[in-house]
Amino acid sequence: MASASKIYLRLMHVAHLLRRPMTLGVRGAAFDAEGRVFLVRHTYVSGWHMPGGGVDRAETAEAALVREMWEEGRITLSGERRLFGVYLNDHASPRDHVLFYRCEGAEQTEAFRPNYEIAEAGFFHPEALPEGTTPGTRRRLAELLHGAPLADRW
Repeated sequence: MASASKIYLRLMHVAHLLRRPMTLGVRGAAFDAEGRVFLVRHTYVSGWHMPGGGVDRAETAEAALVREMWEEGRITLSGERRLFGVYLNDHASPRDHVLFYRCEGAEQTEAFRPNYEIAEAGFFHPEALPEGTTPGTRRRLAELLHGAPLADRW
């Protein structure tokens, strides 16, 4: 009987995941030694964003952050990585959550080359962001740098 109840519980767990899946992503405000923040412009969505992406199965959030920084901009992080906030990103899905990190010691250790995902990338002074920087990116930087009230949605 114990094995039947284990099977039942497992099936209920799978059904729950299929009915109500949640996704988890990471984004990072990566600052270089000059205090500039690294932003990317994707090929598939408009605007300038902080780099980030989904957390893969069996991957820690911090490992996903390091991986995404490298993949999207050839950025390495030698300084502190600190979780700043957790946000619901209901623009993507009603169950998408983003862990937002402040990252120090960002350095582009290889030249960036545009690719199928990232059209442009670069470091920008927070007070001189490029035209087209998304409202969400601007709000997160205001929270992080200027003490703006923390939101719970991206």
